[in-house]
Amino acid sequence: MLKADGLNEAIIGMSRRYGQEDIIAYDVAKIIEILMGRDGMSREEALEFFDFNILGAWVGDYTPCFIYRKEEFFEDDLDGLLDDTKH
Repeated sequence: MLKADGLNEAIIGMSRRYGQEDIIAYDVAKIIEILMGRDGMSREEALEFFDFNILGAWVGDYTPCFIYRKEEFFEDDLDGLLDDTKH
């Protein structure tokens, strides 16, 4: 499993999928908090940095996954994901 440097406090577990290697799972909200506190970034800067440099960094099959807690979804986005009639 690969880890993102300096973000151990944001690890919330691991992700397991059939036929694939286990990967580390990170809490996106906690990553943003770390970037803001540790690196002095504004929320907007931290979000942009995360999107481009962390989320956008594919390093192969062991690339970690990044979890957005359901409280962080916009209500419409969450409703769309949970609507069983759209599958």
